[in-house]
Amino acid sequence: MKSVMIVFDQAYYERIINILDRQNCRGFSYIQQVQGRGSKTGEPHYGSHAWPSMCSAIITVVEDEKVDPLLEILHTLDKATERLGLRAFVWNIEKTI
Repeated sequence: MKSVMIVFDQAYYERIINILDRQNCRGFSYIQQVQGRGSKTGEPHYGSHAWPSMCSAIITVVEDEKVDPLLEILHTLDKATERLGLRAFVWNIEKTI
């Protein structure tokens, strides 16, 4: 099992949920307001008057074979609108209950 954390501009929310549905990634946790900025490019997401946009994050745990197809779709979405910002991070899950 792997955990995938997807951090994205809030404008992506419905598209991310649709992607998870199509990839049969049912369970997830959604964090509505996340502040930050990308490490290389993209606009800051601070929710301030100068930088009003905000990010959200979704954390899901999926089977290993679902990770690469999910990342490919997310990467395609990010490339289509790079300035919005979308990143995905993957790590191993040792145990679940």
